Amino acid sequence: MNAEELRKIQAPLKAKYKEDPASAKIVSRASGILLHDRPACRIESEFGTITAGLHPAAGGDGSDKCSIDMLLEALIGCAGLTFNLVATAMSIPFKSVKVIAEADGDVRGALGVDKEVPVGMTQMRLSFEVDSPATDEQIALLIKQTERYCVVFQSLRNPAPVELSVQRVST
Repeated sequence: MNAEELRKIQAPLKAKYKEDPASAKIVSRASGILLHDRPACRIESEFGTITAGLHPAAGGDGSDKCSIDMLLEALIGCAGLTFNLVATAMSIPFKSVKVIAEADGDVRGALGVDKEVPVGMTQMRLSFEVDSPATDEQIALLIKQTERYCVVFQSLRNPAPVELSVQRVST
């Protein structure tokens, strides 16, 4: 896809959203079912089934996906797509780009071993290995725009409030 093809696809959407901002509102949804045979959650989507389970550091055997890995994969997917879109829109060529995400944490918090240790990741890093004839200034602008427009990156950096609710059901 080139910049003109991208503009052709997105121009009608942008015009619609400017005219009717409410039409730009979306709701994303995912759901999962807890498994009975082990501590895991089966997540089903139109793209397949993934089972989220314990990280080996928390007692898992490594056969299920760790939720932190899935979070990093979402960050990589969104940042990679955003970089690609921005490069396309700006007509900046690249030969290859590898996106790498890492997160640091301490499982003692999640396991309740040490109440002073935070539950969750304490540091995350996102990096790009770029092979491109573009100038350093163009690459810097690509990264700046990727950071600005990557939905997952911005959601992690500026987290939305998360509400939790319970509905009792009978099956």
